[in-house]
Amino acid sequence: MALGEGCPAAYAPLEELMLQRLGRECLYVPSCRLGLYVALRHWCRPGGRVLMSPVNDDVIFFVVLAAGLRPVQAPLRAEDGSIDLAAVPGSVWRGLSAVLTTNLYGNPDPAPELRSRCDQLGIPLLEDAAHAIGSTVAGQPVGTFGDASVFSLSKHTGAKTGGFLTVADPALRAGLERARDELLEPARLSAELAYGLRPYAEAGVRGLRLVGAARAALRLLGLQEREDIRMELRPGDLKRAQSAAPALAGFHSWVRVDMHDYRLRPGGLRLRRTERLLTRLDNRLADHRAGVQVLSATRWALPRPGPAQPLFRVPLLVEDRDAAIAALARRRITVGYLYDPPLDAYAGELFTDPSPAPGPAAWFARHALPVDPLRARSAIAVLTELGARPAEIPAAFATGTGTDGAGAGDAAATAWPGSRPTHSAGPHGRPDSDMDPPGRPHSRPVGGGDRGAHAGGSDTGRPAGPHSRPGDSPGQPSDTPTRAHSDTDRAVGPQGGGSD
Repeated sequence: MALGEGCPAAYAPLEELMLQRLGRECLYVPSCRLGLYVALRHWCRPGGRVLMSPVNDDVIFFVVLAAGLRPVQAPLRAEDGSIDLAAVPGSVWRGLSAVLTTNLYGNPDPAPELRSRCDQLGIPLLEDAAHAIGSTVAGQPVGTFGDASVFSLSKHTGAKTGGFLTVADPALRAGLERARDELLEPARLSAELAYGLRPYAEAGVRGLRLVGAARAALRLLGLQEREDIRMELRPGDLKRAQSAAPALAGFHSWVRVDMHDYRLRPGGLRLRRTERLLTRLDNRLADHRAGVQVLSATRWALPRPGPAQPLFRVPLLVEDRDAAIAALARRRITVGYLYDPPLDAYAGELFTDPSPAPGPAAWFARHALPVDPLRARSAIAVLTELGARPAEIPAAFATGTGTDGAGAGDAAATAWPGSRPTHSAGPHGRPDSDMDPPGRPHSRPVGGGDRGAHAGGSDTGRPAGPHSRPGDSPGQPSDTPTRAHSDTDRAVGPQGGGSD
């Protein structure tokens, strides 16, 4: 076994940590996308049809194709990009082999209702919980409703590697473990060293303010994988790859985008760093919740009832998103995890069944501005200075209900107001939306500094927690994930990607 530690027994500490969190069998995988491929191959026969969200990472789309399946794009709610069950025609339900949730940005899809519908149809429910490792529905963790679910350790934990495939039936573990191992590539010393050095290199680039130069160099060398939010489709090549599906090999050039090590057997360095970060996850989730509270009170966010979810990103709805992205970039705040256009518009009917009601998804994909909760105050300051106008949902797209931690279908608990609230000025001349979460002191000027999750705490106003380490600063590396651990490591200006 290369590097000596990439064997199943070495994954046990990580799997035990996740088992304690979810209460179900957890199988470590080197990436969320590989875990999803294993799940699709196990639960779905080739040629089957899978209902999925069109506002989703294109990598996931290609994983579904690699498994020999036909994507069927679901109608979405314009308010939050979650699956709109009421808008799925009966004819679509009857032709499905599985349902794949997205839980976009950590906002839960209506899992209880989807679970019930899948049970009625006798098909599996598969949950993509890459963005939702701490989200809940009716008090139950996202990722515990489906026959299987996949999680990423590159999002909230910031490990930039690894994930989990979790299953409701522990008896399936052995077979899934064998399927995973058959797909793994041997660990490479060069890859392990690159992984170990990456935080130091990134810290140096950030500290010297060379992010723009680094991106320009990647473009010059032809190493940039995305010229736009969506990667190049290459229809001819894709059609040829489909002829050999199910198989990953033909789809490798699409599935590897943003994570070339997605099949790599991990070495000891990756596993040890990932375990350290996973043990600090609860502190990280608390920081995200605090930032979500701040952002959710702004005029660009729709009100949501119930306690704040630890969203990976908060999708603010802005009228001119391009202008907002440009303004944030000038303050060194990179916006990532955009999924525009929706997958049916991107791929066309040759490769996917289009949504029966594409309008709300297209509207949401165009106006959603995913903001890192750890940069809440800095982002609010930029958008306020810009005078960014909130995007108003067209009346034809308003559903009148929402999905929150209480579960879908409870109209009294999840009603979306038809108009946005008017925010009054706070005691410091700032709108109330810019105030600290209840009970948290305002620890820094709005817009002051960009230190995100470093030792001084995040933009949320939370004090530094146990996961903050001495010396964590913009110019120094740390195991603690920082604001650059997701968006700014995308090679560039296109802000797509994000499945792992």
